[in-house]
Amino acid sequence: MEKLDFKGLACPQPVIRTKAYLEEAADCLELDVLVDNRAAAENVTRFLEGQGFTTALDGSGDLFTVSGHRTEAGGAPVAPEAVGAQGSVLVMITHDTIGTGDLVLGSKLMLNFLKTLPEMGDSLWRIMLVNEGVKLVCRDTETLAELSALEKSGVSLLVCGTCLEHFGLMGDKGAGVTTNMLDIVTSLQVADKVINM
Repeated sequence: MEKLDFKGLACPQPVIRTKAYLEEAADCLELDVLVDNRAAAENVTRFLEGQGFTTALDGSGDLFTVSGHRTEAGGAPVAPEAVGAQGSVLVMITHDTIGTGDLVLGSKLMLNFLKTLPEMGDSLWRIMLVNEGVKLVCRDTETLAELSALEKSGVSLLVCGTCLEHFGLMGDKGAGVTTNMLDIVTSLQVADKVINM
């Protein structure tokens, strides 16, 4: 079993280095990936599962071990969450309000925007929450219900793990999948249209 020690590396480096390792060792059937933050642990777990591994996550605080096992070797890894996205709309939300004027008005506008997003129909593929946008998916916010409903309808909801950790909100996320910069870059690459908010 291979042990990959990526402690001390900020996201998305643990995922990128795990991907690079698997590109070189496509016949790998078992590995442990050591990281020192929950965002990296969740991202590595999701990446390995996308490569056909069964995973187990152990640890807390400053040390996590993601163990992966698969029964047959895979080919070259693909970027997580990117397959089949072409012809779809990605909405990237970087703030918890719309506009830079009155914050109360900006919050109301953002809530109305999220309530109106279902009008995009089947073309809405993914919502990416980064920077202050991650606050919209936290428990006890009005916006969580709207984002949860979009996710339940089949819209992919990715939430930046580095951003959640920066704001101390990792435990407050109420919906979506914790993501990293690799997912963000590949999502931007394959989306047919990107709307920035």
